[in-house]
Amino acid sequence: MTTTKAQGLLRLLQLTSPALPVGAYSYSEGLETLVEQGAIATANDMLHWLTQELTYGLVILDGAAVGLVHHAALQAGLGCHQGVVTVDAIARLNQDLSALRDSEETRQQSWDMGRALVRMGSHLHPDLKPWFSAAGSPCNFAVAFALLAARWEIDASSAVLGYLHSWAANLVTSAVKLIPLGQTVGQEMLLELYPMLEEAGDRALATQALDELFLSSWGTSLATMQHEALYTRLFRS
Repeated sequence: MTTTKAQGLLRLLQLTSPALPVGAYSYSEGLETLVEQGAIATANDMLHWLTQELTYGLVILDGAAVGLVHHAALQAGLGCHQGVVTVDAIARLNQDLSALRDSEETRQQSWDMGRALVRMGSHLHPDLKPWFSAAGSPCNFAVAFALLAARWEIDASSAVLGYLHSWAANLVTSAVKLIPLGQTVGQEMLLELYPMLEEAGDRALATQALDELFLSSWGTSLATMQHEALYTRLFRS
């Protein structure tokens, strides 16, 4: 049965909802360290950091992977209920995402969230199991996200933009708790981020291979490496 436009939107909202049982709320991706060190102390600091991450950080790599996996899955016939699936391109993308993680915490976050989404997706759609298996184990979150988005007939552009918005919303929520900031200030930040999110989405969709991207987010990388040594921690990264 063909998915209606309204159902496609509803599925996108479900896939990007904070209620998605993948534990995204428990990660700050180095933000907790940066707040503890005083590098991020205001809403403007936070907005600048998010903008830098959308330009030079790992999230643009994930966004590009969502688009590439989505395309590869549709090209290979996802949605046709094939029994045996072998998709080398998806497996290579999954391996590359694991290899390009620059700290243990960020790698484990991607794997843990991916594992949770694979478990949920396999329960909802048993025909997705061979696709998750073809991607490899552990499956990174961006890969599992793209496969489920393709299965739900969410177009690539919406899937990538939804992934990026979900990432930003989660970190804004973390900032509201850590800095701390008011809820309204958090919503103002998200609104200000929309042009950057759109630009990052366009860049991700235009990427033909992950090695086309040039990243420079060493400050955040160091923060994620130092996070495990913090005296107190609210988050897992």
